[in-house]
Amino acid sequence: MQIEDAIRSLIKEIGEDPERPGLRNTPDRIARMYREELTFGYNQSPHEVINDAIFDEKYDEMVIIKDVEFYSLCEHHMLPFFGKCHVAYVPNGKIIGLSKIPRLIEIYSRRLQLQERMTMNIADILNETLSPHGVGVVAEAFHLCIAMRGVKKARANMLTSSMLGVFKKDERTRAEFLSLIGQNSLK
Repeated sequence: MQIEDAIRSLIKEIGEDPERPGLRNTPDRIARMYREELTFGYNQSPHEVINDAIFDEKYDEMVIIKDVEFYSLCEHHMLPFFGKCHVAYVPNGKIIGLSKIPRLIEIYSRRLQLQERMTMNIADILNETLSPHGVGVVAEAFHLCIAMRGVKKARANMLTSSMLGVFKKDERTRAEFLSLIGQNSLK
């Protein structure tokens, strides 16, 4: 009931009546939305999601999944930011089930978050789990905290990257990844 009470207080503080028909059930709806949807990433372990979906495989070329949509909340203003994430790795004898990468993105994005941290979290868990030759993650997002308040720049997008292993050390590997996801400007 703490979230519900906080939302009732917020509604009163902005000058509304939390008991009027259109707002009466709003505190409950918002509480359920935060618990069950917007921040469910706190209730999931990346290691449990990966489970046993790691497979021995001699494949040694870049593996990329691109354009994975994500939705998150900025931890500074609790306003949404959303966009797409591109992930690549160069296997070192192990590959991961393809659906696990979007699930990892979902776990980290469904927390109060910074885009920079989210990008690093995704790269770090894949690096830790697979011990690949390298991991590259690029996230691009539109932040409502920039568009709706503060500087009010409605068309600004943020790009973040985390490059580990060969993606950091080898310009050609990084360039291939960025070219394949259509981001030649991050070199």
